[in-house]
Amino acid sequence: MSASAAGRSAAPIPEPRAWRALAALCVGLFITLLDQSLVAVSLPRIREDLDASINQVVWVSAAYLLTFAVPLLVTGRLGDRFGQRNVYLVGMAIFTAAAFACSMAPTIEWLIALRAVQGLGGSLINPQPLSIIHRIFAHDRRGAATGVWSAVASSAGLFGPVLGGVLVGTGGWRWVFFVYIPLGLISLVMVARYVPKLPTGARRIDVLSAVVSLVAVTGVIFSLQQGPDVGWTVWVWVVLGIGIVAFGVFVRLQRTAAARGTEALAPLGLFTRRNFTLGVTAVATLGFTVYAVNLPIMLYLQVGQGLSAQVAGLMLVPMGVISVIMAPLIGRVTDRVAPGRISRIGFSAMIAAMLSFGVAMHLEATVGWLLIPIVLLGFANSLCWAPNSTIALRDLPGDLVGAGSGVYNTARQVGAVLGAAALGAVMQMGEGTLGFGAAMGNAVLLPVVFLLVGLVAVSRFRESSTVTSATGA
Repeated sequence: MSASAAGRSAAPIPEPRAWRALAALCVGLFITLLDQSLVAVSLPRIREDLDASINQVVWVSAAYLLTFAVPLLVTGRLGDRFGQRNVYLVGMAIFTAAAFACSMAPTIEWLIALRAVQGLGGSLINPQPLSIIHRIFAHDRRGAATGVWSAVASSAGLFGPVLGGVLVGTGGWRWVFFVYIPLGLISLVMVARYVPKLPTGARRIDVLSAVVSLVAVTGVIFSLQQGPDVGWTVWVWVVLGIGIVAFGVFVRLQRTAAARGTEALAPLGLFTRRNFTLGVTAVATLGFTVYAVNLPIMLYLQVGQGLSAQVAGLMLVPMGVISVIMAPLIGRVTDRVAPGRISRIGFSAMIAAMLSFGVAMHLEATVGWLLIPIVLLGFANSLCWAPNSTIALRDLPGDLVGAGSGVYNTARQVGAVLGAAALGAVMQMGEGTLGFGAAMGNAVLLPVVFLLVGLVAVSRFRESSTVTSATGA
């Protein structure tokens, strides 16, 4: 148990070094989250150059998303077991090498396979920065650090269409992958230099639980990915059913581990912590909204208003800029003001933004009117992400931060997949009967229902909590 205790009591490093470590970690966080929107811009050119079918080119993105999202529970726990720094470095090495290989891919089959490898690297990277933040920063500085993390995480996807358009337009689709190489190498060097080796737990990973969790998350995410694309056929429902059953088995395994006092992959004791449970609920609703809503907005700008892909992407830049500027400031405020109070304002602002988008699209408003909800959504993003992650994770003991981060990131990613599937279905159902603007408007109104759940969750945050053991029950 001494290793676990060490994990809980790891002292924060000097603040200047901690900020340099955070900068290094954010490079990797940025490129793994940038990928989905960046690569999406290049898909038409990839299809043309590699003579690919529509289904094949869809899998260039889907393969990455699947191998990125599915292992997050496991990769978060790997950070607890082997050290977040070490797992990050391995993940970044895989991600960068796979990006180089993708830039040289001779066929669409090779590209899809290499994208799956790249997604695995991203999955190893993604849970580690948030875990490290909560171990190297003092308790009263974690809000500021999480604000920077939030700015990077919430803005990465918004800059993808703009950067992707420039890269594809000037150098071709292979440059979309080639650009990752220098960024990955910079992150490797900086993380190796500035991120400290932190104490780790000595307990082994529960292999059976890991396998069952992979089956569960794969079944749910794969079926939700494929259902809207290929239709809800019998085999898609079977895969979804397998995922749901596997999830039930996974929960049973975690309960058994808790009863025996052995190490669980996702300790159910995490969910006895009120703020963690509420934070996971809230981040799932954020994932449902923020990642999925870009599609109806971009479609409305391009199809409904006749803008080019590049100009439509530029329309979203104010949202990203506001998030980048505001999120670190909000993070600093989070260290001084009750985070739950800020989260409530953020969720309320996001609901207002979605309602504004919906009304504008139903009325087929011009581009200028859409700038109002775009700016409002940028403010809402900065008010939601950092306070929510701070209050959900900052009081977890060191040996549970990786597991908590894995659960938190998995909830966000599953929410994103659910949002994409649900909004896609609403757009398809409404376009033929309601008209294009109304169909897009209904799609952006759907997340309001889920954001109300998130608002209720953050309204129930307990603003101060003490660190107690949650390793078992």
